[in-house]
Amino acid sequence: MDDEKMLPQASVTILEEQTGLTLIELCRACAVRADSIVELVDEGVLTPLGREPHRWRFTGVHLRRATVALRLRRDLGLNLAGAALALQLLDEVEALRERLRVLGAL
Repeated sequence: MDDEKMLPQASVTILEEQTGLTLIELCRACAVRADSIVELVDEGVLTPLGREPHRWRFTGVHLRRATVALRLRRDLGLNLAGAALALQLLDEVEALRERLRVLGAL
């Protein structure tokens, strides 16, 4: 029982796909500085609504993509272009799985 008291507590926020996060809120959720998110936008990993960074709005999907891209960079040492490519390939795999699911239902 003493071990359970020593475990760090995690804070979890559930976001809907339509949730409009600001750049600052996304940075907090991902625990990164704004320049990291700006790099993801510049590379095309994230496509926020709004033209200027102070007007950008991100969704829960953006949060998930940013988290995965940042983890790929941190854990696997991928550069930004490599993380973007990995995300694109993961998206394609997901789309193919969905097509297989639909075809299997026919």
